[in-house]
Amino acid sequence: MKKGKGVAIVLVILICLGLLGYYSEQIISDTIASQQETDNKKESKGIKLGLDLSGGVSITYTIADKNPSQTDVNDTISKLEERASSYTTEYSVYQVGDDRITVEIPGVYDANAVLEDLGSPGSLYFIRQHNADGKEIYSRDSTTGEYKLNYELDEISDYIVMDGNDIKSADATYEGNSNSVDSKEPVVSLTLKNDAIDKWYKATSDALANGESIGIYYDDKFISVPTVSAAIGDGKCVINGMGDFEEAEKLATFIRVGAINLKLDVLEWNVVGAQLGGEALSTSVKAAVIGLALVMLFMIVMYSVSGVAASVALGVYATLVVAFIYWFEITLTLPGIAGVILGIGMAVDANVIIFARIREEIAAGKMVSVAINEGYKKALSAILDGQVTTFIAALVLMILGSGTVKGFAYTLMISILLSLFTALFVAKYFMRAVFALGVKNEKFYGRAKERKPIQFMQHKAIYFAISLIVIAVGIGSMVVNSVSGNKALNYSLEFVGGTSTTVDMGKAYTLDKLEKEVVPVVAEALGMSEAEIQPTTVSGTNNIVLKTSLLSLEQSESLTNVLTEKFGVEKNDIQSQGISSTISGEMRRDAIIAVIVACIFMLIYIRFRFKDIRFATSAIIALVHDVLVVLTAYALIRISVGGTFIACMLTIVGYSVNDTIVIFDRIRENLHGVKKQTKESLAEVANKSLTQTLSRSINTSITTFIMVLLLYILGVTSIREFALPLMVGLICGSYSSIFIATELWYVMKLRLGKNKIEE
Repeated sequence: MKKGKGVAIVLVILICLGLLGYYSEQIISDTIASQQETDNKKESKGIKLGLDLSGGVSITYTIADKNPSQTDVNDTISKLEERASSYTTEYSVYQVGDDRITVEIPGVYDANAVLEDLGSPGSLYFIRQHNADGKEIYSRDSTTGEYKLNYELDEISDYIVMDGNDIKSADATYEGNSNSVDSKEPVVSLTLKNDAIDKWYKATSDALANGESIGIYYDDKFISVPTVSAAIGDGKCVINGMGDFEEAEKLATFIRVGAINLKLDVLEWNVVGAQLGGEALSTSVKAAVIGLALVMLFMIVMYSVSGVAASVALGVYATLVVAFIYWFEITLTLPGIAGVILGIGMAVDANVIIFARIREEIAAGKMVSVAINEGYKKALSAILDGQVTTFIAALVLMILGSGTVKGFAYTLMISILLSLFTALFVAKYFMRAVFALGVKNEKFYGRAKERKPIQFMQHKAIYFAISLIVIAVGIGSMVVNSVSGNKALNYSLEFVGGTSTTVDMGKAYTLDKLEKEVVPVVAEALGMSEAEIQPTTVSGTNNIVLKTSLLSLEQSESLTNVLTEKFGVEKNDIQSQGISSTISGEMRRDAIIAVIVACIFMLIYIRFRFKDIRFATSAIIALVHDVLVVLTAYALIRISVGGTFIACMLTIVGYSVNDTIVIFDRIRENLHGVKKQTKESLAEVANKSLTQTLSRSINTSITTFIMVLLLYILGVTSIREFALPLMVGLICGSYSSIFIATELWYVMKLRLGKNKIEE
């Protein structure tokens, strides 16, 4: 590459980085600023945020009616959308499976009131114009031109002709004698149920005699006030006066949704105070920025010019991730932020593999320019194999996960793809450009030192014993917990059902003080015994957690009221979640299926790539080892096992197999130079491969651990519960790659298979 081209490439990359940085900063600023607004009707700017970051309400209903028609389901969704739209423009209402509907309303500030309102279905009423004294029940506002009720609904019950349940069907159609649609009038055609025909006939007869209208009232407003032109005794009538067919369709939809008779039962609900969500967002962003800066500093110190190239690539990666999440309108959640931060560590991994290869090529006597090209070429297979296996884990999450887990999968997949782009293209061309600018001395790129192979294989029995002891302790702990009356693991609501309420009390509580001062008051408000409430204090915070059986929406509102009135808690400092046993059972099943499916697909991929089932089998056993060790941590530390548990486990699985494959790739390469495979030659290859990749394994683990550690230190409670087992997983993942997976492959190579090595 010529010097002029090198200057151009450096300038283009730096300018792009600057522009992307400015653009991403604006996106983040808009997102945070949007969170600080208190207008529920605001249209959110910046990145779409999940409830755990923006605050708000989500509620999942199950349709109790058997085999509901899709029309009824769609109309029910329209009804809920109409209600949700009165709170924010950012609502989401969607069908889940055949018999469930989920409503999500982010950014609201009186979340419990919204939840209570959503839980009470809207009603449709047909109301007479005058009462018995001749006074108008509703009248037209001369200023706005809209009709309004002059009385409360409960005061005019005698003058409500019928309600939505009396409507059999409502459809937009055309009325007229001409065959031309243009000359026909759009109308709404109504068909009544048999029980309503007589009362409708009487009401229309009276209205016709007095020259009255009958107003159609839905969700606190009049949607139509037609004048009665005939007494209707056959249960069929039309509403005319429509401006166009679209207006007729809209009115027909309102009448249908007001007339829906589907019974909705609450399966799951979640309330997050906006203040708690905003705190989670700001602390997570801070963790990402500080972590990124520390990782860049580490890379520069360790790899000099190569580290600078990696840092520039990391900057491009981070800004592109923000931009892509914004462009594709991915809803960002707390686990999603963890996926982005974890992706930073994985982006570093690709660069570390490449830089190690470049140093080896320089040590082999090649010129720096040739070493750079060869380093990228030889590192490609290990990088691709490692990232593909992690991508498989993310893909399984996307397909089998739900809610925040699915958001984590999306961000992790984007992170993997962008990390490949920045490592293989941005860092490569930046480094080649810097070389063209005159930075050609090999001391700026490093030279691999010839290290005597560490004899890992000789001590394999010790490594296996350590792992078995740790796993045995975990299993024993789970057995003891079960026998003593506690659950084997500290399952959260997602796995057992019930209601959990997290409250910032404004001051620290000891567990004893909590049980004496708070629990009795709460128990009385909920109509429960004190034994039915499980209180917990959150270490290092003013937060308390109250766990109960599944509360009704009314009980949840009562709990909020007693906390605000008796203890001075702000509503925005209350976060509550309720999940039925149906949902919790499904989540347990999905967790097991997700891990099994991910392992099967990774097993197939590794078998295909390495042409030896022993590579794949030892990698999968190492993954099972990691899962069991992390389960041990969950059992001993009593970390909450919730929705993010699935994301945590699959992240560990993906990260661990990525680390293992890099080592296996080096073993595969070193085996090519072995003329005859013997016990000694295989041990030599295994030890040499592990030694050659040891610094890469350590450096990658350090950079990824830095990101997750900062997330744990700076994050809120919910993200810390995700970060803690991840840190355990990172440590045991590195351990299993170095001390378990390769040793297992060595043992299998000696004793299993048609071409096993005779000892």
